[in-house]
Amino acid sequence: MATERAAPFFLSRDQDRFNEPKDIGIGLLSFKVTGAESQGGLFIGELVHHAPGGPPRHIHPYQDEWFSVLEGHYRIVVGDQLFDLGPGDSVYGPRGVVHTWAHIGDETGRMMFVISPSGKMEGFLSALGRAKQLAPQEPTFWQRYDLELAGPPILSTP
Repeated sequence: MATERAAPFFLSRDQDRFNEPKDIGIGLLSFKVTGAESQGGLFIGELVHHAPGGPPRHIHPYQDEWFSVLEGHYRIVVGDQLFDLGPGDSVYGPRGVVHTWAHIGDETGRMMFVISPSGKMEGFLSALGRAKQLAPQEPTFWQRYDLELAGPPILSTP
């Protein structure tokens, strides 16, 4: 049985795959590559922050995540390790390990992230955009998307 391959596509800076960036309160989230386009292999997103903050600590039981800072400064916690990142720096977070991140500082922040496999990430991030908030502190919200809420954020958001 042959599988249908996705066609190549180009996205300019700040462009969302569907021309619908999601406002998550502290910044705009753009989808770059979805699970449907990668046959479930990965999800790629980009966050452009205009305010400090980040999500609560959480776990992806079935997905690895890679973060890459393009602009600004971020703090990322993976397990018991704390990383301070600037432009060009990246961190890998293996599946099943508690992690979180936060944009720190007053300048604009821009971070790319890759999640593999894609799982229910597109649905989760779309729901955050509809709620216009980074991440609710309700465990059942996270569980709906095969994720686990595991603790407080690094920084409180405005």
